[in-house]
Amino acid sequence: MTRWLTEAVPRGRVAAFRTLVYLFVAADLVVFTPWVRTRVSVPGDLYQPLLIGRLLPLPTPTETLVTVIFWALLLLALLAATGRAPRLLGWAVCALYLEWMIIAMSYGKVDHDRFGLLVALAVLPTAGRARHGDTTRTEAGGWALRVTQIAVICTYFLAAFAKLRFGGLDWLTGSVLARAIIRRGTDLADLIAQVPYLLIVAQFGIVAFELLSPMVFLLPQRWRLAMVGFFYSFHAVTIATITISFAPHLAAMTSFLPLERVRPLVWGRRLVRRGSPEAATTEEPQPHRAEVDPVAAGAGPALDDQAPVVGRPAGP
Repeated sequence: MTRWLTEAVPRGRVAAFRTLVYLFVAADLVVFTPWVRTRVSVPGDLYQPLLIGRLLPLPTPTETLVTVIFWALLLLALLAATGRAPRLLGWAVCALYLEWMIIAMSYGKVDHDRFGLLVALAVLPTAGRARHGDTTRTEAGGWALRVTQIAVICTYFLAAFAKLRFGGLDWLTGSVLARAIIRRGTDLADLIAQVPYLLIVAQFGIVAFELLSPMVFLLPQRWRLAMVGFFYSFHAVTIATITISFAPHLAAMTSFLPLERVRPLVWGRRLVRRGSPEAATTEEPQPHRAEVDPVAAGAGPALDDQAPVVGRPAGP
């Protein structure tokens, strides 16, 4: 079990995952959760902190507090994405983003798609230094990725558990997806909803897929990547039908992927070098090949020796 938890991975994979996660945190602040800053206009009496917010305890959000967290987290996340000071910047980003999420989720709605990302932020500082493209393997980085993977799969499995716990079998046979389509469905969802019993079949399929998601750890590497691809396709359909993105969860799920193979900076440099005039002038000229008479070389008959076309005399 210990060997499985600490299976060594290339440091380049850890570096790529770290950059992706911290860049997503920065994007999350300005694209996905900028509405958190509007919480300061809500009366403080409506702030009902989560359990962790009551245990610490954390102060009631104010405009000054939320603004400081926003700008500090944005700056530190961008710095952490460079891979410098992984422990210092990593712990700082983890603490600030946790507080950001506590503020966001303490007004009556808790999103379960943040779990994997929060776990990733908590374990990445323990992975140590890692450089992009480094092929040397690290058990500390492997542990960080494995724990994130477990959190991602727990998100699926526990979601199915919650469905059956609170909704019972009625969740499977009820109108859950129908209500979701009425509230926020797309034109594609409207077409799907017209097929008899298809939504019921989809509800059974969703629960089955979530309950069976831990099987991803039992598959060989090739089939594991195929199953992760199925996970992504499931969320693509979800976005296309009921416009729920699960973006933080999708970012954490990249812990399954061989990210060390994705090197956009290297690819960009190669494209720049190919397109630059200096690259064209420094290319070695191809050796000149002397033209050889195919007839003299014995390659075949001359054009004049070809048989005439029917109805035409030979010769010019």
